[in-house]
Amino acid sequence: QVQLVESGGGSVQAGGSLRLSCAPSGYTYSTNCMGWFRQAPGKEREGVAAIYPAARATYYTDSVKGRFTISRDNAKNTVYLQMNSLKPEDTAMYYCADSPQHCWVGGSWSKQEIYNYWGQGTQVTVSS
Repeated sequence: QVQLVESGGGSVQAGGSLRLSCAPSGYTYSTNCMGWFRQAPGKEREGVAAIYPAARATYYTDSVKGRFTISRDNAKNTVYLQMNSLKPEDTAMYYCADSPQHCWVGGSWSKQEIYNYWGQGTQVTVSS
């Protein structure tokens, strides 16, 4: 059974850092597109970042560029989201997701319909 398990969320003050981890089980994602999404209360889920190792490509939403870094560790079969200079507006439930194809589809990397598997989420809370 395929599962994605996120960890690393928590509560921090503005300006702090957190590193989220996503560890798939039941398969090896080495050629898949992996994405991080987030959903704040009362808002739609939005793409945060994605990585497509086969093309050495990474993608970020504008609001996190320069602050967040997505990466992967093949040996540990884990994808990370390093989040620095956190802001209160980063507060949300963060989800990782897996797609069996290139992230970039139809002019976007964050089309949620291309992601087949989703984790349960990890909460990130940033206080001012």
